[in-house]
Amino acid sequence: MNRSESDNKNIWHPFTPLVDGLEPLLVESANGVYLHLHDGRKIIDAVSSWWVNIHGHSNPIIADAIAEQAKKLEHVIFAGFTHEPAIRLAENLLTILPSNQTKIFFSDNGSTAVEVALKMAIQYWHNQGIKNKTKIIALDGAYHGDTFGSMSVGERGPFNNAFAPYLFKVAFLDFPTEENKEKLFHDFETLVKSNEVGVFIYEPLVQGAAGMRMYSPEILETLLSIAHQYNVICIADEVFTGFGRTGKLFASQHMNSQPDIMAVSKGITGGFLPLGVTSCSEKIVEAFRSAETSKTFFHGHSYTANPLACAAANASFGLLLSSECQKRIQQISESHLEFIAQNKNHTAIKNIRSRGTILAIELQTKNGTSYFNEKAKQIYPYFLQRNILLRPLGNVFYVLPPYVITDEELNSVYTSIKDFLEELVLET
Repeated sequence: MNRSESDNKNIWHPFTPLVDGLEPLLVESANGVYLHLHDGRKIIDAVSSWWVNIHGHSNPIIADAIAEQAKKLEHVIFAGFTHEPAIRLAENLLTILPSNQTKIFFSDNGSTAVEVALKMAIQYWHNQGIKNKTKIIALDGAYHGDTFGSMSVGERGPFNNAFAPYLFKVAFLDFPTEENKEKLFHDFETLVKSNEVGVFIYEPLVQGAAGMRMYSPEILETLLSIAHQYNVICIADEVFTGFGRTGKLFASQHMNSQPDIMAVSKGITGGFLPLGVTSCSEKIVEAFRSAETSKTFFHGHSYTANPLACAAANASFGLLLSSECQKRIQQISESHLEFIAQNKNHTAIKNIRSRGTILAIELQTKNGTSYFNEKAKQIYPYFLQRNILLRPLGNVFYVLPPYVITDEELNSVYTSIKDFLEELVLET
């Protein structure tokens, strides 16, 4: 049995049909922006492998940090014990998170970072004996993960229909646009004025899985101001937008108003190991600072603050703050804007947009924009045949490269996109 046959027999891949799905490509190694396949092909990973490899694959500085840590301490229970990599990572993160964030809770991925944030916010009210602030508000189109709490605050649809009866009720606001913002503000204030809303959760400025939908800092600033006015706990899900993706270290830094709680993951370890973090303000911490055992935050993971993951994150942190990395983030952002200026009037494009290092292209189709748009079946293989990984969200595809991508490599991606757009015109 060859390796592909063994994979097909034994492995269940995420977001992949068990019938008529594409055969997975066997990767033997990866370096920088390239995935090296078993047949000798090398593919540009232009989506940073689900948005995590911000410094490229097999970065030697992160790899060496993990190897060195593995010789000292690979893991230890984090209840009753601590270790230097976790202490240093918490210190590092608190220097770049919004200034109101004061404490770090470790978990192991983005979904659980959000789950922790929700539980933390809900227990904040419980610990104070406040029983009426039980409602949660989220944004239409949200994706916050695949655990039950994170599914509950996400868009209801085919991804979670099977679980709909088990998800708790959430009020969803329309996705923010310039056209609907006044109605949005009115609807939001009407909800929170009831004094029954305890939590507002949002993806700041960019909804990733919804198709890289983007909205303005000014709109979010107003929503946060309204929430704070009515004492609503604000949770920023920065799992995707953190660590430079929007041009700033965190998307929340595009606003003056800051969240009470933040969930971060993905780019935190540079793509080497799973790690999630939920940070919070002193306001949240105070509701748990009690000698009463019942006010303890009873949440944990076997691999909480794993030393290897923390060592990777500390190494990634150093790379992120380097002048070279910050310069590349700026250069990628500017390159995306130049590409948009050159192609915004293309007849195959319905909308083209960017925020920092995120470039999204929404194609014109007869069936409208949807994750299940059939164009995805054309987009994905087209670019793979040209040795570029661009994983579409229906008729929306995006470029989200590792920060180490060179101008030449990025231009080769742009060139293939232009060729693809021209072929679409010829088809019509």
